Amino acid sequence: MLADVTLDLPVRPVLPALVEALRARGAAVLVAPPGTGKTTTAPLAVADAVAGRVVIAQPRRVAARAAAHRMAGLLGERVGDRIGYAVRGERRSGPRTRIEVVTTGLLVRRLHHDPELPGVDAVLLDECHERQLDADLALAFSVEARGTLRPDLWLLAMSATPQADRFAALLGSGDPAPVVRAEAALHPVDRVWAPPPRPVTPPGGGRVDPALLDHVAATVRRALRERDGDVLVFLPGAGEIAAVAGRLADLREHVAVLPLHGRLPAAAQDAALTPAAGRRVVLATAVAESSLTVPGVRVVVDAGLSRVPRTDLARGLGALVTVPVSRAAATQRAGRAGREAPGAVYRCWSQATHERLAPQPEPEIATADLTGFALELAAWGTPDGAGLALPDPPPPAALAVARETLRTLGAVDDDGRITARGRAVAAAGTHPRLARALLDGALRVDADRAAEVVAVLSDDTLGGPGDDLPARWRRLRSGADPAATARWRAEVRRLRAALPTAPADRRPTGTPTDPAPHRGASGQPAGDRRERLPDDLAAGLLAGLAYPERLARVRRPGGSAYLMAGGTAAELAPGSGLAGSAWLAVAVADRSPGAPAARVRLAAPIDEATAREAGAALLRSGREVAWAGGDVVAREVVRLGAIELVERQLTAPAPDLVAAALLDGLRQEGPGLLRWTPEATGLRRRMAFCRHALGEDWPDVSDAALLDRAPDWLGPELVRARRRADLGRVDVAAALRRLLDWRQAARLDELAPERLAVPSGSRVRVDYADPAAPVLAVKLQETFGWRDVPRIADGRVPVLLHLLSPAGRPVAVTADLASFWRTGYPQVRAELRGRYPRHPWPEDPTTAEPTRRAAPRRR
Repeated sequence: MLADVTLDLPVRPVLPALVEALRARGAAVLVAPPGTGKTTTAPLAVADAVAGRVVIAQPRRVAARAAAHRMAGLLGERVGDRIGYAVRGERRSGPRTRIEVVTTGLLVRRLHHDPELPGVDAVLLDECHERQLDADLALAFSVEARGTLRPDLWLLAMSATPQADRFAALLGSGDPAPVVRAEAALHPVDRVWAPPPRPVTPPGGGRVDPALLDHVAATVRRALRERDGDVLVFLPGAGEIAAVAGRLADLREHVAVLPLHGRLPAAAQDAALTPAAGRRVVLATAVAESSLTVPGVRVVVDAGLSRVPRTDLARGLGALVTVPVSRAAATQRAGRAGREAPGAVYRCWSQATHERLAPQPEPEIATADLTGFALELAAWGTPDGAGLALPDPPPPAALAVARETLRTLGAVDDDGRITARGRAVAAAGTHPRLARALLDGALRVDADRAAEVVAVLSDDTLGGPGDDLPARWRRLRSGADPAATARWRAEVRRLRAALPTAPADRRPTGTPTDPAPHRGASGQPAGDRRERLPDDLAAGLLAGLAYPERLARVRRPGGSAYLMAGGTAAELAPGSGLAGSAWLAVAVADRSPGAPAARVRLAAPIDEATAREAGAALLRSGREVAWAGGDVVAREVVRLGAIELVERQLTAPAPDLVAAALLDGLRQEGPGLLRWTPEATGLRRRMAFCRHALGEDWPDVSDAALLDRAPDWLGPELVRARRRADLGRVDVAAALRRLLDWRQAARLDELAPERLAVPSGSRVRVDYADPAAPVLAVKLQETFGWRDVPRIADGRVPVLLHLLSPAGRPVAVTADLASFWRTGYPQVRAELRGRYPRHPWPEDPTTAEPTRRAAPRRR
C-alpha cells in the first residue's frame, strides 16, 4: 500500500526500521514531530507487512475521520474501501478494508467485546502523549491482551513528543520496546509575542475575558495584513470560537471564517480540512494541535488557553475549566504553521509569561471524573488497575469516589467487581450516570423519550443556549437547527439500539425497585406515579436519575437560589426562565473556585413527587434529636439528601438522645451553659491549683478538658435534663467532685484549703484565680505576729499576701513577709498611722497583738 503513495513524507525513511522493530519485538514506539506524516504513512507501511487488518486509534473523532480521508486520498480511493473508519454512531468500512481508524474509546469497547481482536494483526495508538483517559485504557488493555492472548499482535505507540521512554517501558513489559525516531519536517516558524495591550482577567472556571477575545480577533486581522496563507486560530472551546467568529464577521466577503471542533457536523469539519481557493481563517480547539493537518495554514494565532476537565470530589461536580496552555502544547500549536512552508505564530502572551507556563499538560487521569474509567477497569476484571500498563495510576481518592458512585448505581459490588447491571451500563457506551438514566428511565418514560433526553444530556451543546432542558429537547425535536438535530438523532438511534430488549414490564437485572409511593400530609398516597409523565417531568426524571445528588429545591419561593440534595448551594443565571421553580433536576452545574454556590447550566423543572422518585436512594426518614438554635430540638424528619421534606416535633424523645444533644450543645457553646455559683467556681479553681502544684494526677478542669470528659462528671445530670434550662439547675460543684478519686477528695481541703486562719483568728478565703499564685487578701493588722507567709499544697506553694489598709485597700503585695516587715512596713506605717489613728501601728509587728478591730472612739 505504501508503494502506491508518491508523496515523499519525512517519516518515510524510518519506516523500514520501524517495521523491522515490530517484526523482531512485536512492539515499538515511533516518535515523529507534527507534520512528518506518521499518522498517514506508518499505518500503510505496517499494513504492507501483515496479512490481517491494521487498527489505528485516535483520541478524537475529528482526527480519526480526517486521518482516514487523508490515507484514502493518498491511495486515490474513497473512504470505505481499503481505508475505513469508525467513530461513535458512524462507520465506513467494508470487506476490503485493511486499515481502520477508530477512536480510542471504540477500541476499548472492542477489547472488552473480544480482547483477542480476531482478524486484527496490528494496533497503532496515535497521539498517545495526549494522555486522555480512553487513550490510557486502550494502551493498558492492548498491552495485556498482547501479553496474555495475542503474542503475535503488533503494538505500536506513536507520539509527537520526544518523551518516549515511559511508553517504551510500558510496551516492553520489563525490556523496553525499541524506539524509532523521525527527524522534524517543520519549516522555520517565526515567533511573534503579541500580548494584549491591557491586562486581562485570568481565566476562571470556564469563562474567558471578552477583552482577550477582542485581542485575539485584532491579532488575526494583524496576521492577515502581515503574512500570506491561511490562519489557524487556537481557542479553548466552541463558545469562544463563536465569539471570535462574530468579531470577524466583516471579513467574510474576502476571507472564509470556518470553525473546527469536535461537536461540529462532519460536513463542517470537512470544510475546515479541505483546501480552498481563497484565504481562510480556521478557528479551532485543541483538536487541531497534533494529528490533524489543516491545509494551507502558514500562520497560527494562539490565544494561549486550553479547556480541561476538573472534578470537585467533595461536591460531585465536574466541569471543563479554562487554564493556560502548557509549553509543550504551545510548541505543538506553533508547529501547525510550518508543516507545508515557512510560517509564523502569533502568541497572545508575553515571552516572560511563556517561561512561567507548565512544561507539560496534566494527564486527564489526574483531574477528571473517573466514574467511566473505573467501570472500564471493573469490566476488564481489574477494579483498582493493579498490574495494568497505565502510564500513571489513578488517584486513590478520585478512584474511591468513582467506585462508590458505581456501587450506588448497582454497577459494581462491594469489592468493586462488575455486576450484570454494570455490564448493561457499560454496553450503553455513555457515561455510567447517563446509562443508568437510560436503562431505568426507559421503563418509566418509554425507551424513545429516554434515548432522546439522554442524547441531549450527553452533549450539552445540543439544542442551543439556555439552561432549560425541556426547551432544548423541544428545539431539537422541531428541527430548528438541522445540523444539531442530525447529530442528536444519530445519538438517539445509537442509544435506542443499546437498550436491552427486556419486556416493558420488567426491569433490567440489578435495577433498584420502585420507592414506596410518596404520601401527603393526610397519609394517603400522593397519586399514581406510574401514569405517563408529561415531557417536562420526563426530562426532569431522567436528569434526576443521572444526577440524584443535584436534585434541588428553591430556598425561598420565587427565588433563584437552590439547595441541592448533595448539600451544595446552587444559583440560576440572572434572567433564567427557570427562576421560581419549586424544584429542579440539575443536569449540568459548575462551581468556580472561591464561589459560594454552583451555577446551574442545564436543568428541568420538576415537582416534589418526581424528585422523590428520581432520588429514591437518597430518601431518609428518622428521628433527630439535636442541639439547634441554642436548645434541644427533637423532631421526626424525612430528607432527600440534604433537603428536608417533612418535619414533625417529637414529644417524648429518648433520654440518651437528649443527653447526646445537650453534650453537643455544651461543646458548641462551652461550659458557660451551666450555672457557675461561687462555690462551683471556687472548687474548680482549687482543683486547677492542685493540678498545677502537684502534677497531672489531678484532673484537668480547663474548658476543653471539662467538655471532653463531660459524660464522666455530668452524666447523671444530663440523663435527667431535657432542655437548656435544665442545665442551669445542675449542681456544678457536686458534679465536679466526681472528677476526684477518693484520695484526692479526702485531701483537697488540706492541700488547697478554701480558707486560711490568720493570727487575728479570722478565717480568710484564699483566691485561686491564678493557679500559680494563690492570693490571701487580709488586713495588715490581722497578720501581726506572723514571721512568714503560710504555705499550702504540703508546704510547696507560698501564699501571695495582699496586705490591706484598714479601709480594705491594698498597701503591699508580698510572698516574703519577713523582708516586708524589715523594709516595707516602716514606710507603710509612716504613711498610714496618721490617717488611721484608731488602728495599731506598732514598731515591731512580729511581736504585736493581731487584731481585726479598731480602738474605740474617745468621748
